[in-house]
Amino acid sequence: MLKNESDIIRIIEQDSWMMEILKTARTLDLPDWWICAGFVRSKIWDTLHGFNERTELPDIDVIYFDPHLDSEEAEKELEAKLARIHPTIPWSVKNQVRMHRVNNLEPYSSSIDAMSKFPETATALGVKLDESDSVILAAPCGVEDVLQLKLRATEYFTKTEERKKIFEDRILKKGWQSIWTNIEVEHIYK
Repeated sequence: MLKNESDIIRIIEQDSWMMEILKTARTLDLPDWWICAGFVRSKIWDTLHGFNERTELPDIDVIYFDPHLDSEEAEKELEAKLARIHPTIPWSVKNQVRMHRVNNLEPYSSSIDAMSKFPETATALGVKLDESDSVILAAPCGVEDVLQLKLRATEYFTKTEERKKIFEDRILKKGWQSIWTNIEVEHIYK
């Protein structure tokens, strides 16, 4: 069973597909890069639900923080580079230095700061590799919720009615409870 960050790192390091994806993303040599969100969360929830098959991901979210490469065109070029290595992977590459504008938020200071402002605590997770191929885990909102199968809003998404609505809409749209039936959702109400 999974109990802590070390257990999460272990299951990722033992997953040859995930390690290959991480090694591929590292080839871009991006500053402050991470693969985040569903890539990590789904692995944890699949494991906790005893799934033998990996839940299909709509995309692989590669994020980075580079004030010198601040354009959507640059991100598309990076996605194309990754697609040349692994053409069947649905890559999504986003520079967090510009994503605050897309999300109508205050500027982020780093990729981890951006992760802390993701809608759900269970999604505010990222992994990358160090120079010796060891997995590094970033969990700015902690790992307790994802390990306890709790789906709750990050503190950032409890501050305004607009953000609360975004969280609630995502819960409905994503349909996570139909895939991982043991998830408990903590709804936000006025």
